[in-house]
Amino acid sequence: MKAPAARTPILFMLPSLAGGGAERVVLALLRGLDRERFSPTLAVVAPGDRTWLAEVPDDVPMIDLGCRRLRSALPRIVRLIRSTRPAVVFSTLSHLNLALAALRPLLPARTRYVARESVVLGEILGELPAPRLWALACSRFYPRFDLVVCQSEDMRRDLHERFGMPPDRMVTVHNPVDVPRIEGLARRTDPDAPPTRTGTRGERIELVAAGRLTPQKGFDLLLDALDRCDDPRLHLTVLGEGPMRAALLAQVGRLSLGERVRFLGFRPNPYPYLADADAFVLSSRFEGFPNVVLEALACGTPVIATPAPGGIDEIARLAGGVSVAARIDADALAAAIRGFVAGRGRPPAIDVSAFETGRIVRRYEDLLAPRALADA
Repeated sequence: MKAPAARTPILFMLPSLAGGGAERVVLALLRGLDRERFSPTLAVVAPGDRTWLAEVPDDVPMIDLGCRRLRSALPRIVRLIRSTRPAVVFSTLSHLNLALAALRPLLPARTRYVARESVVLGEILGELPAPRLWALACSRFYPRFDLVVCQSEDMRRDLHERFGMPPDRMVTVHNPVDVPRIEGLARRTDPDAPPTRTGTRGERIELVAAGRLTPQKGFDLLLDALDRCDDPRLHLTVLGEGPMRAALLAQVGRLSLGERVRFLGFRPNPYPYLADADAFVLSSRFEGFPNVVLEALACGTPVIATPAPGGIDEIARLAGGVSVAARIDADALAAAIRGFVAGRGRPPAIDVSAFETGRIVRRYEDLLAPRALADA
């Protein structure tokens, strides 16, 4: 009788279990990986925000490094990897990726190191402290990875052209969308959720947007666009928290939009809002890969989006259901919203099967297999 093949031990690393898209993608991988082939462990740097703790599979050991800041966790990361010697270390989010790449000379040589990049780095540099130092560090250390997983072709081109990452050590894998799970969660009720979609039958047209309230997400552009539409039927719900909340509320007041715009903060289950809206609006200036667009499409809700670098064109091409504005500014976004309103009686064809979770997880399994990484 043939002995079963040894499982490949993989250490997944996250800065925290906060409520972001990168964390949710890693948790989807942890749920979906074939346990006959892989033995996953999760290490988390920060013990604070545990929004997604309940999503960690019961059979995945979780190691809490207990550090509030990444720099204080570096010695513990080195000790952890040296003591456990996994076949693969898989990290995500740029600051953690950069730290691991810098540490690689201190880490076991036989372990393979895979980074999942979460943003178009060249676009975010201006929002970071010491952007030139960040650019220099990325150019120097990122090529130490055996493989970098990019979420979009925009991201892959940026890493090669701006930071010199070798093309043969990068691969594009889109983020997954778990349609059955989203459909189930969308049926749950929330006391603050908007009424069932009414835009095609009545006067009120519900728009929804979601994300951290930061300049990247462009909610200031969206509020200006809503004002320029000058259509009292349009109502907007914004889900998310962040440092721009006070400025955005002040902008709502200046534009006299108070009766048509509401900020509901972070919602662990945003799907009833996505499903009940007439359209989801992505107003970002740039993205890594907008998971929430896929989630809205999985709910059957069409999307209006800026042409943000980071995958929106790929989603529009592969899934349909996305109206992309001509430019990243309030006038172009307003024009796209007006175009949607004018044609909302013609529901778009939407097909997110190219992003189905099982298909994406199988792609990761192929990439994380020891033989594949040995050839990288």
